[in-house]
Amino acid sequence: MKKLVRDRIPELVPGTYVRVSSSRELFEMLKRKLVEEVMEFLESDNIEELADILEVVEALARMKGVEWQKLIEIKEAKRRERGGFEKGYILIAKD
Repeated sequence: MKKLVRDRIPELVPGTYVRVSSSRELFEMLKRKLVEEVMEFLESDNIEELADILEVVEALARMKGVEWQKLIEIKEAKRRERGGFEKGYILIAKD
């Protein structure tokens, strides 16, 4: 089994066998981890899972060379242009 784990897991769980991934492998593992964390949130509604999602998104952004603040700026620009999701609009397709 290959699973991306947090940096301190080898220290916190003695006897855990880990290896360091290549940059390309890490990027792919982070994308898988994002799906894993989203699925865990969908199943549990646990706020900690949302924090895990943010952690993975931050790591992915770093790997793409995007600072967290720049990502927030992009998000805010999209919010200004198209809005957020506060009103809860549901698009209804016309048949």
